Amino acid sequence: MFPKEIHRVNVPPIKCQGIKTKLVEFIGANLEWDGIGRWIEPFLGSGVVAFNINHPRAILGDSNIHIINFYNKIQAKEITGSIVREYLEQMGAQLSSKGADLYYDVRTKFNEDHDSLKFLFLNRSCFNGMMRFNRKGGFNVPFGHKPNRFAKAYITKIVNQVDRISEILKDKDWTFVAQDWRNTLETAQYGDFVYLDPPYVGRHTDYFNTWLNQDAVELSEASQNLPCQFALSMWLENKYRRNDHIENHWGGNPVLTKKHFYHLGPTESLRNSMTEALVMGNVVAR
Repeated sequence: MFPKEIHRVNVPPIKCQGIKTKLVEFIGANLEWDGIGRWIEPFLGSGVVAFNINHPRAILGDSNIHIINFYNKIQAKEITGSIVREYLEQMGAQLSSKGADLYYDVRTKFNEDHDSLKFLFLNRSCFNGMMRFNRKGGFNVPFGHKPNRFAKAYITKIVNQVDRISEILKDKDWTFVAQDWRNTLETAQYGDFVYLDPPYVGRHTDYFNTWLNQDAVELSEASQNLPCQFALSMWLENKYRRNDHIENHWGGNPVLTKKHFYHLGPTESLRNSMTEALVMGNVVAR
């Protein structure tokens, strides 16, 4: 099963900084795993890696409860493509006439009721596809200044993404859980594979809560003691600087690299060419 050739990338309906859409083929092609255990992700994010690895059994965690709620509702059929189409057509028409006023009204209501459809609306109409929350847990990304964002073709694109994720989740033994990454790591057993995509140390790309250097160091130490194989995605370098965290804390592990371009981020300095590292851990010798 692994390495895994991914010929067509399943793009999720949720966007966030650091999304691995352009890297899933690289990741899948470089995993050495028998696939017998479970696929485990403590930092699910958009879910793009899990949806493309598409393993029968998975534990998918994230501290961002809104992402977990969204995918749990798709799994439970509480959110479907037809529901998303009806909602976005209605909200898109209102956004065209009311613009920013509607966006900020929805944002205020979402921060009160945490409705998953509002979450999707905000995620797809906010500034530059960012996902960011304040210290109180409130979504605080400004309006993306595109009142006509939800054209018919764009809505259909999102609907198709929701339907595809729903199809992937069918008959899967997948658990989505909102919890700290440490709790997710504790579930790992021999034969599992843990994929780590934490917030990038040294780059302001946090999308839900604080990620400090000490957290990154603790993750590296905890990962080395896992009873199974793992892989870590982390930025290695760009034209401005190199990430010495990898050499300092993951230097004993094999590192594979690939260059790509980030399109999401608040500033140009975060939207540029990047060399991505895939750090391999507990690799089984052939």
